[in-house]
Amino acid sequence: MNRRKFISSAAVTTATISIVPRHVLGGVGYIAPSDKITIANIGCGTQGLREMPEMLENPELQLIAVCDVNKFTTDYLDWSANGIRDGIRRTLGDPNWGANYQGIPGGRDIGKDYVEKYYAKNMPSGQYKGCASYEDFRELLENEKDLDAIKIMTPDHLHATIALAAMKKGKHVITHKPIANRMDEGRKVIETARKTKVKTHLQAWSDRPAQALMLKWVNDGAIGELKEIHNWSYRPVWPQWTSNPTDTPKVPDGFNWDLWLGPVPERPYHPNYTHNVFRGWYDFGGGSMADMGHYSLFPLFRTFGIETAPINAKAYGTTNKTVENQVCRGIKNDVAFPYSCQFKFAFPAQKNLPKFDLYWYDGGMKPFAPEELEEDGLDIDTEGMMLVGDKGKIVAGFLGENPRIIPSKKMKAYQGEKSVSEEKEERRSDTWVRAIKTNTESPGSFIYAEPITETINLAAIALRAGKKVEYDSKSMKITNDAEANKFLTREYRKGWEL
Repeated sequence: MNRRKFISSAAVTTATISIVPRHVLGGVGYIAPSDKITIANIGCGTQGLREMPEMLENPELQLIAVCDVNKFTTDYLDWSANGIRDGIRRTLGDPNWGANYQGIPGGRDIGKDYVEKYYAKNMPSGQYKGCASYEDFRELLENEKDLDAIKIMTPDHLHATIALAAMKKGKHVITHKPIANRMDEGRKVIETARKTKVKTHLQAWSDRPAQALMLKWVNDGAIGELKEIHNWSYRPVWPQWTSNPTDTPKVPDGFNWDLWLGPVPERPYHPNYTHNVFRGWYDFGGGSMADMGHYSLFPLFRTFGIETAPINAKAYGTTNKTVENQVCRGIKNDVAFPYSCQFKFAFPAQKNLPKFDLYWYDGGMKPFAPEELEEDGLDIDTEGMMLVGDKGKIVAGFLGENPRIIPSKKMKAYQGEKSVSEEKEERRSDTWVRAIKTNTESPGSFIYAEPITETINLAAIALRAGKKVEYDSKSMKITNDAEANKFLTREYRKGWEL
């Protein structure tokens, strides 16, 4: 029995052999190295570094490897000039870390340095050199024989490729959203998770007690029969383009453009594709809904028991114009998400819900304030969620937090539970660590994420098709537009086929 099977086996807890308790050897709370989950972090850009403390500070984990196609640069984009640097300083307890860097740092050299400096703090020698560094995730999976799990923090287009490779080698997989930015890839990943029985976790899951409260209100009839769910975000917060760049700058030193492209067909390198701006491209990202909708809707789908994908979707997006030879003409954009989008999805009846419509808005678009809100002298917030029934409405924050029945007089009249005490959030990694160690499914497991994965990937298909698309989830086909089925998958570079 290898170490990975040993730590996840329930037999460990009932073993009849005599073992000296770990707390006797290392003090209360001590976790023996053999009991730690070994993990590799694949993707050392801004978000990869921002989430690294979650693993470093979890005593159940040991980060043994990092991987990134970029060796080291300080040209990353972020939401603040010093957020990444200051986060690393806090975690390391070193107010001078990165003092000589001009710009926003990232890459595998930074990731390795971060890991080793953190673990060195607790070594008697003050030194630690136990973190391997890789450019290619395939070499990492081949060489790290004692690896239990990986965390994927790369651009969206590589998520499925890396997850499938890892699961086929028996590794547990934690991934940033989305599972995949193509319908076919998402299904392959989820089916492989079921088949291999490794433990998986989609980072966007979180426990949202306020969403359970909203469901209670719905079940109590506070708004009548549920008809619509609305969710809106101010994203994107990255630059958007409407056509591929035509200039061909030099590939930066230490950056493996071929590996970054992965399965996507050949094209010249350009910084408009990489780092923190990849999400806006159909080839590389999933747009604002994939970026933020997972956080709000994945928990909602699980709480409300939404287990069946939409049967159709319709989309609207910002239009753009340009001038050529003094003539204005429209720009045909089939390479990137629009500046703003609106989606409408029709869902069939679920086990405990009637059929309903789901609406998504981004880029500054949002529903107009309903009359119930105007009655209270209020307007719709910049981000939010709204449930519409045939007898009333509920409005809440983007994630469903702070919900209330509107207008306020109806909230006051409701006799049931009106609020929840938000429990203190545990460390996010604790959820999937527990799943791995107890050999149980995480609440954010891939096997529960098929409806949200198909919903969000169907949004991009509706945008690109330019019409309402009818979707048959069972056969994974667009039934009213044969041409649109090409958007369910992608053209793969030779050697990167799944």
